Amino acid sequence: MRALVTGGGGFLGEYVIDHLLARGDQVRSLARGTYPQLAAKGVECMAADLRDAAAVREACRGVDVVYHVAGLAGIWGPWQQYYGINVQGTQNVIAGCRAHGVPKLVYTSSPSVTFDGQPQEGVDESAPYPKRWLCYYPQTKALAEQAVLAANSQALTTCALRPHLIWGPRDRHLIPRLIDRARGGQLRRVGNGKNLVDMVYVDNAAAAHLQAADALGPGSPVAGRAYFITQGQPVNCWDWINEILALVGLPPVRRSISLGAAWAIGATLEGVYSVLRLKSEPRMTRFLAAQLGTSHWFKIDRARADFGYDPQVSTAEGMRRLAASLRSLA
Repeated sequence: MRALVTGGGGFLGEYVIDHLLARGDQVRSLARGTYPQLAAKGVECMAADLRDAAAVREACRGVDVVYHVAGLAGIWGPWQQYYGINVQGTQNVIAGCRAHGVPKLVYTSSPSVTFDGQPQEGVDESAPYPKRWLCYYPQTKALAEQAVLAANSQALTTCALRPHLIWGPRDRHLIPRLIDRARGGQLRRVGNGKNLVDMVYVDNAAAAHLQAADALGPGSPVAGRAYFITQGQPVNCWDWINEILALVGLPPVRRSISLGAAWAIGATLEGVYSVLRLKSEPRMTRFLAAQLGTSHWFKIDRARADFGYDPQVSTAEGMRRLAASLRSLA
């Protein structure tokens, strides 16, 4: 197979590439930066912004499947930037697939496309898109997901995967930020500490992308559908955070704040940052407060049934690998 991976230099994107190379596929990466480690693996690398329609269209030439992993994540920033990268960029990928007759498109979405700040416990894919949004990231990811699923046809079969809290070695965002905040004394438990969350080890998330793509095709149950991707077993959010901190010799989070207080602080900071047009990210927002203080875990029955997804790396084994990687960086 000849595959294009957008965002190939990112955390999940590089793991998807590694899985493709391991089974002998030819891989092209489209990313904004340059990534010598990908070229060293034999990956054809193209540097371009997703908003460059012509470059995206050219990247889609001659491939059998597109894994659209790239996107702009975060909890703060201008609407135009999120919309341009996440929505218009995805529209450019769809157009590129159609222009060159690419038969399969797998889109990396997010469970936050169904999140409105309320607890989610055992949610499946029938959950609707919310009527209110707490930040631009989930809103634009939902718009992009809807565009991908609407594009499904006999000529171009599509699906969307919603991996939740991807973690593991080589993560440059979630775990490093968590550790940095803890070291700086800036980490507070939000809520009563009993909230359960789903997450997914990065190799499992990458494997799910290949499984979904392999199952795609006209008449397949995967075509035109969205899927939650997790470890299949939620964990206590704050126990898990404390386990991660312990890997680098940090004490558990002891100070706490109520969900209501965190929400109020987040709303206030959002207002201040908007009025003053500050570009930096607030330390707390309503979205972040709700993510840290409520339960959100999901059923993966549909992914199991439709393309055989089953997390092969257990949480315990993933933590062992994460610990080894953190020791190597120390």
